[in-house]
Amino acid sequence: MPPLVKSRALPLALAASPMVPSPARTNSASAALADLVCGTVELVQPPPLRPGSLVAIVAPASPFAREELFRGLAWLRTRYTLRVSGSILARTGYTAGDDARRTAELRDAMTDPAVEAILCARGGYGAMRILDALPWEAFVARPKWLVGFSDVTALHVAANGRGVCTLHAPNVTGLGRSITAGERLALIDALEGRPAASWDDLDVIHGAGAPSARGVLVGGNLSLVASMAAGGRLTLPRGAILALEDVTERPYRLDRMLTSLRLGGHFSGLSAIVLGGFTQCEAGPDGVTARDVLTDCTSGLGIPVVAAAPFGHGAPNRPFVLGATADLTGRTLRLARRGAS
Repeated sequence: MPPLVKSRALPLALAASPMVPSPARTNSASAALADLVCGTVELVQPPPLRPGSLVAIVAPASPFAREELFRGLAWLRTRYTLRVSGSILARTGYTAGDDARRTAELRDAMTDPAVEAILCARGGYGAMRILDALPWEAFVARPKWLVGFSDVTALHVAANGRGVCTLHAPNVTGLGRSITAGERLALIDALEGRPAASWDDLDVIHGAGAPSARGVLVGGNLSLVASMAAGGRLTLPRGAILALEDVTERPYRLDRMLTSLRLGGHFSGLSAIVLGGFTQCEAGPDGVTARDVLTDCTSGLGIPVVAAAPFGHGAPNRPFVLGATADLTGRTLRLARRGAS
């Protein structure tokens, strides 16, 4: 069984300094970023993992129950070597320690050349607070898998916008809950570069007949996508397929976020929208449902819109690569997988 490696979180001033960029990786990521801006996109995928790979566990957002973390770690360590900061269980209000602690932990993982993937412990809130303090140039120079969902969408958007693919997948604490063996296996397959299964039997909301689209799959949690757009940090490639999910948002709040994205022009260059779970987004006294809002706010775009995709805060939450090319044909989305860059 691979060992569990524990390390103390480095003080902010002592965090690892950015490494010297590899020319091949720097050129590759720079080309991907140029393509992202021009709309001819093919983002760089980090190298696949292998059994025994060193994986850093980080907590960039909200705190969590230690039992859920330990159950997730117990499963992960059967496959990989884990590095866990001694301060990962810290709590400062609604975040997992203060900004300096969370920045240092994630910075260390992003710049350490021995770390091959970064798995986030939980979402919640807090990742946006530390975005500008992270060593993105070093990360682009030597990409590694950044894994998680929910609030981790902020990190996905930042990395994808710099031309690097990331993995939308359960957080570590989610691996310690009622997740199926198939979902765990799908995470290993995604991390180790094996082809992903297609998503079948999607519900067609807009798109007469057999809608079709091809584009780079981006997005994540709607609240975070809208917040990143409000902060001027959202870059959606031309022709992208936008994947969205959310949890515990009243339908009128979903309406507000979708409308703000539409008014901001963020839907104008998309080739399709794929909607995952909108868990516990219950109707209010007015009776308007989340499905009503999703249908209304994505109408008239002239692109296919499908729902019931298997990702989000409910079950299942299947992993998929953000930044990889996807093909939508009728009620099926095929998730492409490029070779490691």
